[in-house]
Amino acid sequence: MVANHDVDIEVRSGTVHALVGENGAGKSTLMKILYGVQKPDDGTIEINGEPVTLHSPADAIKQGVGMVFQHFMLADNLTVAENVVLGAEKLHGIGDRARAKIKELSDTYGFGLSPDDLVEDLGVGQRQRIEILKVLYRGAKIIILDEPTAVLVPQEVDALFDNLRELKTQGFTLLFISHKLDEVLAVADDITVMRRGTTVASVQPEDVTARQLAELMVGSELPSPSTEESTVTDTVQLALEDVTLAGPGTRALLDTVSLRIHRGEVLGIAGVEGNGQTELVELIMGMRTATSGHVLLGGDDITGWTTAARRRAGIGYIPEDRHRHGLLLDFPLWENRILGHQDRAPSVSGPWINKAGARKDSERIVAEYDVRTPSIDTTARALSGGNQQKFIVGREMSGDPVLLIASHPTRGVDVGAQAAIWDHIRAARRRGLAVLLISADLDELIGLSDQIQVILRGRLVGEFDPETVTPEQLGSAMTGAGNEE
Repeated sequence: MVANHDVDIEVRSGTVHALVGENGAGKSTLMKILYGVQKPDDGTIEINGEPVTLHSPADAIKQGVGMVFQHFMLADNLTVAENVVLGAEKLHGIGDRARAKIKELSDTYGFGLSPDDLVEDLGVGQRQRIEILKVLYRGAKIIILDEPTAVLVPQEVDALFDNLRELKTQGFTLLFISHKLDEVLAVADDITVMRRGTTVASVQPEDVTARQLAELMVGSELPSPSTEESTVTDTVQLALEDVTLAGPGTRALLDTVSLRIHRGEVLGIAGVEGNGQTELVELIMGMRTATSGHVLLGGDDITGWTTAARRRAGIGYIPEDRHRHGLLLDFPLWENRILGHQDRAPSVSGPWINKAGARKDSERIVAEYDVRTPSIDTTARALSGGNQQKFIVGREMSGDPVLLIASHPTRGVDVGAQAAIWDHIRAARRRGLAVLLISADLDELIGLSDQIQVILRGRLVGEFDPETVTPEQLGSAMTGAGNEE
């Protein structure tokens, strides 16, 4: 299987050059070649007009090339400075000189980071800037950003783009990989489109629309999560009654949260990352225990139930972090099919693992959800992020769940896969599935939800009708504009 073949790309110095393509198109493989992680079998790489051979990331760094990977590589229990210096201690030492350099870089490019801040206290957007700061600290002048906005909400995306524009004015060259075509058109100076491992077009953002880019990527029109006729029933599938979750300080992580989701209903939760969405999901899944209040599933009080018991009762779970909570990366896909379903068919037969059943159903998921993989014996780690996500969605929609917790279900997938996931959610909704949808994509929330609630500092502060609300109104509520505390 060839990941890249006959790839031609020319990047102008001091520009933002976007690379787009569907999952499995070869974008990440190409960037890993440019960063020395993988070696090409043929072809040449030139930097500033000079041919180079990159045997390792160390070689790439010496040539001024840095890469910010989609999944952050930070130690939460360390400070910003300690994370930045880690592995580069020889550059500026580990003391005051290093901290001064980090402060200088942060101030120069508008990152707003303090060297002494603990990473665990920082939001997702700030963590993204630490990753960029790491490559700047190592002297990179060419920065590869692999899906840098995948985990950011709109306000954080705007701040990141301001940072990128500032870097560009200082002479940096930025390679920007993304599936979000509106963002590509907003920030890129040039765009290269890949399909099936090769480059198929080079275009200027002012000459194309998002729809035309989508056609170049996947050969179809840009999908839309359009709202369908209501399928909401009168049967409450999930209810939270005055649920509170105490935090480490004086403010509760969740503060008297009450909500109801009916069969056939999608309830969307909007909020800036870090306002209690993760804790809400973990509480419903039994990964956290409520300080007070009750959680009911189909009329049963499951407040004290284990996660395993909740899963057996029919809760499907698409996690926010697919690597941490969704996959065993070094295990084959068919074994990942069993994960979280290890006490139910087709994963088991009596007390034994049913290998044949798990393999057969994995083949079904791969075909039905268009998971691009050589085989079901391929490890999860070998798949692109989008294909990993499609496999998880397929697994969690299996077995006719009664409730689906979908936390950023289309994060990091291309427009074609996004449309397929939306279709699967709609189809399950028509069959009576209740869905709790948490997403940073406001268009997705508005398009798929029957109602939207906004979470702010652990409280539900507003309910909106998707048919009339605008992204701007949601954004205002998410940031607390007009809300009284």
